[in-house]
Amino acid sequence: MAHISLVLPFALPAPEFASDLVRALEAPALAALLSRASKRTFLPLEASARVLPHELWIARALGLAHGTAPGIAASAMRGYGLDPLDGTWFIVNPGHIQIAHSHLMLVDTRQLGLGEADSRALFETARESCEEAGHALLYGAPDTWFLRADEWEGIQTASPDAAVGMNLTDWVPTGNQARAFRKLQNEVQVSWYTHPVNAARESRGQAPVNAIWPWGEASVAAEHAQKLVARAAGKLAPPPLVSTYNTQGWLDALADQRLNDLDDIAGKLSSGADAVEGGRMLVCGSAAAPAIAADWHGWLQVMHHYEAALFAPLLAALKQGRIKSLRLVLSHRDGHLDTTTTPMAQRKFWRRPTLEALK
Repeated sequence: MAHISLVLPFALPAPEFASDLVRALEAPALAALLSRASKRTFLPLEASARVLPHELWIARALGLAHGTAPGIAASAMRGYGLDPLDGTWFIVNPGHIQIAHSHLMLVDTRQLGLGEADSRALFETARESCEEAGHALLYGAPDTWFLRADEWEGIQTASPDAAVGMNLTDWVPTGNQARAFRKLQNEVQVSWYTHPVNAARESRGQAPVNAIWPWGEASVAAEHAQKLVARAAGKLAPPPLVSTYNTQGWLDALADQRLNDLDDIAGKLSSGADAVEGGRMLVCGSAAAPAIAADWHGWLQVMHHYEAALFAPLLAALKQGRIKSLRLVLSHRDGHLDTTTTPMAQRKFWRRPTLEALK
C-alpha cells in the first residue's frame, strides 16, 4: 500500500475571506479527509523565510533546504538534463516588473504566457549580457533558466511567488552581492527594451518581459558535503517520488511524473509509490493563480475540481485499503495545514465531517 503526500499550494483560503469561502465550498470528501485525521497541525511560516510555505515544505521533504532557503537550483537543472558540474547556481525566472501607485511590483509569472520561441529569443539576448558579466546562463524551460554566479553565494533572494504583488523594496535580493545583481539586471533590461519579442508582445496587449528574478541558490560543493554528512550520520533517507500537475517549471523539473490530467489519480500515484521509503508526493498548482489574483470565484472552481478529481477518489482508495496513509499539505501565504489520515482514522464515524480546519 502507498504512502502519499498531497501538496496543494493556496488551497487554504486567505484568512480574511476564509469564513465566507468555506461556507461556499462544497467538498464532503475533503471534509472527511480533514476531520477524520490521525494528525493535524497548522504551522505558520517562519519569519526569516523569503519563500512561500509550500516551497519550503517541498524543499525540506526532498532534502534540499538550507535553513529557510530552498537550495533547489542544481536539482532542477538535473531534471532538465543539465549538469551543474560545480559552482553556485540560481533559478532565473523571466518576469515583468510594473510601476504601481507608489512602488515597483512583480507580476505573477503565470500571467506572462511566455512560449518556447519567445522565451528562447529573450534567453539568447540575456545570455550575451550574462556572459559579458562572467556568468553562464542555461535554458531549462520557457519560465525557468539557470544562472551560475559563484561569487553570489549567500545572497538573500526570494521566490517570485513570495514577491508577486508586493512592494519589491522588501523582496529584491539583498546582501554583499546585491549590487552586482542589480547591475546585471539593468544590462538585461536594456537589452530587452527594444527587443522584437517585447515589441510583438506589446502589440498584442501583453506585458513586456523586462526582468530576471534569481532564487533557489544551490552550491554543488555544499550539496555534496551535506549528503556526505547525512550519510555518515545515517540520516540520508530516500526522498519521495514526485508527481506534478499544473505547476511551474522548477517544480516540474523535480518530478519523475508530470500529469496532464487527474484521471485515475489513485492508480497513478500508487504506481511505484512503495519503491522508496518516502512514498510519493503529488503537487497540484491550479489554485495558485486565482488565489494570487484574489479571484475567489475561480478559486472555488479549482477546489470543486479538486473535490471531484482528487479528494473523492483518494478517499475511496483510502477506505478500500489501497492507500496506507494520505498526508494533506494545504497552504496560503502565511502558513500551511498539515494533516494525515489513514484507513483506520476514516472508520471514526463519530467525527462529523467539516471544513472548519480550513479557517
